[in-house]
Amino acid sequence: MKLIKSKISRIIYQTFLWIYSLISLYPLVWMVFYSLKNNDEIFVTNPFGFPTNFRIENYINAWSRYNVPRYFINSLFVAFVTVLGTIILSVMFAYAAARLKWRLKDVARIYITLGMFIPVQVIMIPLAILVRDLHLNNTYLSLIIPYIAFNLSFSTIVFYGFFRTIPYELEESGYIDGASIYYTFFYIILPTIKPALATMIIFVFLSSWNEFTMALILISKESLKTLPLGLLFFQGEFTTDWGAMGAAMTIASFPTILIYLLFSEQVENALTVGSSVKG
Repeated sequence: MKLIKSKISRIIYQTFLWIYSLISLYPLVWMVFYSLKNNDEIFVTNPFGFPTNFRIENYINAWSRYNVPRYFINSLFVAFVTVLGTIILSVMFAYAAARLKWRLKDVARIYITLGMFIPVQVIMIPLAILVRDLHLNNTYLSLIIPYIAFNLSFSTIVFYGFFRTIPYELEESGYIDGASIYYTFFYIILPTIKPALATMIIFVFLSSWNEFTMALILISKESLKTLPLGLLFFQGEFTTDWGAMGAAMTIASFPTILIYLLFSEQVENALTVGSSVKG
């Protein structure tokens, strides 16, 4: 009887997971289908079905007519520098706050944490004024610096939590062998938190890659616009090339999918890193 109940519950659980997976994946599949149709097929004859004709010209038009390569490179550069700056600053501060002894470290940690509770909308006008006064208008730094600042709080909290789970014996063994604090940090501690690094790389990359509001306010120069801003140019005064827009959105999703595939294993390990370290 228990075996039958176990099988039934397993079937129900697996059925639920399959349904949830299909619901989650359908928007991505629909976007790919959407990018291979023309306006009439998207809105009238075949809005949800498989494309009747694979209109590859949508990708050609998106790539050649609408300056998508320039927007793509801008987004990639801004996201890469944002990830690099955020990870470096947050991991070093989190290590200092979690593992080292110095005055006011708790105050500094709380101060950094408070940044999570400040809505972006509240500081948009002061941020625009500050960027103007620092003569950073229409530069990459006008996006990179705010992106790093807004991602710093959450990244610091995540790394701080991981550092607190690492036994102090790891560092003590390194010090006994003559390792300096820098050697201990880079070669003993950092390899231990690879799951946290992978998780935050994905999180920060996605937040900077998809950000629209700040980019719209702080960037007006055509050659510096990112992909979210570039999608606005697909909408004309009288008509919109929806197929090319879908192609551009599909192209824009490639880096995010690639980043997740590269770091997905480490993200899964993040759930068990504490027990693996202690063991």
